[in-house]
Amino acid sequence: MIRLNLTATPEWLDLAPGLRLLVAPLTTALMVSARADPAIEAMPDTATTEELALAMAKAVARRAVLDWEGVGDDSGNLLPVTPEGINALLEIWPVFEAFQTQYVARGLILDAEKNVSALSPTGPSAGAIVTAPPARGRARTALQD
Repeated sequence: MIRLNLTATPEWLDLAPGLRLLVAPLTTALMVSARADPAIEAMPDTATTEELALAMAKAVARRAVLDWEGVGDDSGNLLPVTPEGINALLEIWPVFEAFQTQYVARGLILDAEKNVSALSPTGPSAGAIVTAPPARGRARTALQD
């Protein structure tokens, strides 16, 4: 079953102790826009899966992050949200992983949920399990009145 969030309001994600991001709802428009990001389109054909994942996460975050708490410069001064700041924040491995898990993965899970009734493979080795014992013999024809 797909669970719809009809409120479409931003929400806070707690990514690390003292670090929170206010993110817009993960919509189709946001994901399509991120896929068309110039940084994604500029990726070479030889880019690894990991490089693509990081570039995509940054593209999504640049569109989704509306505000944050707990992000500062070297002197401890709070920083405003900027595309450069978002890119730098996602270079921190635990932050990247938390963002992927708490925000981006929700879209992937929802994508997987739509395939709840996928077709079963056919053939004798289709992987189905036996749910009833085999019949002992042929059943007799029912009597007719």
